[in-house]
Amino acid sequence: MHAAFVEKLGPPENIRYGKLPAPVPGANEVLVDVMATTVNPVDTFVRSGLFRTPVAFPFVIGRDLVGTVAAAGPDAPGFAVGDPVWSNSLGHGGRQGAAADQAVVPADRLYHLPRGADPVEAVAVVHPATTAWLGLFVHGRVRTGETVLVAGAAGNVGSALVVLAAEAGCRVVATASARDAGHCRDLGAAEVLDYRDPDLAERLDEAGPHGVDAWFDTSGENDLDTAVGLLAPRGRIVLLAGAGSRPVLPAGQLYMKDCSVVGFAISRATGAELAEAAAGVNRLLAAGRLRPRSVETLPLSAAADAHRRMERGELHGRRVVLLPAREHEHQSRSPNGRVTQGT
Repeated sequence: MHAAFVEKLGPPENIRYGKLPAPVPGANEVLVDVMATTVNPVDTFVRSGLFRTPVAFPFVIGRDLVGTVAAAGPDAPGFAVGDPVWSNSLGHGGRQGAAADQAVVPADRLYHLPRGADPVEAVAVVHPATTAWLGLFVHGRVRTGETVLVAGAAGNVGSALVVLAAEAGCRVVATASARDAGHCRDLGAAEVLDYRDPDLAERLDEAGPHGVDAWFDTSGENDLDTAVGLLAPRGRIVLLAGAGSRPVLPAGQLYMKDCSVVGFAISRATGAELAEAAAGVNRLLAAGRLRPRSVETLPLSAAADAHRRMERGELHGRRVVLLPAREHEHQSRSPNGRVTQGT
């Protein structure tokens, strides 16, 4: 089979595209014919060595896939050949990645794709949406009626946070650029503020007069001094971006208000947490509530360039979806095939 892989950790130039032996599923694993995979920031962290995790070389890169079941082990019940499925749990923890013609997925980290869901759109949203679900409901302990602040609400994870929080009955206050205000309102934000506004802290205070119950900053700036000041009593801050940030923490105000700050990396999520999140993501996929704003499809052989662009900050919310050769050729030949989709 063909795959995008590395033989040592390092820069995008280490990514090779070539042939590797096809994987063989174990008793509790499923072999999947990959239809589409994508590129996430965490993929670049693993490939570069920034996020330390067990890796066996040659190491197939990539976290997410949508595909169809090719074979299932005897201890992998519930999966039949031909079933459309998805996973966002490969490429770390000793597991090989998704950027290949075929991939082996542990049965407890593989989920059925809802009927009618578009594979390219689905693979573009499952990782951001799962991140948002776990951030909101596991680490943020968000409940109906609370005020949720989403900074960077027009991005991939930010958009998913807005949708899921609004669906849960929360009042969502979003920050984004002025041109993205309409997009954020369409997703369900009650208030949208321009993050460039020099009086943003004052505007946020007005938007949440009783304080913010849960604060999510997808930009990675992590301005904790401002955030803690705007929290309601027992408010929560969930850190889910900004691996290199070194914010100042106003500890006195934090404990006097009985608030908390928690770090969250999806790679630490348990199988049970991921399965619970997948059920919520599937419900919204089936309802058409989770859709990527902008998608660019490329052949799997372009993986190194996609990683390069991700690290340069050139994607700006666009999701790059990588297609194995057979799928890329099919899309190119189809009258309904797409190269780029977006607003």
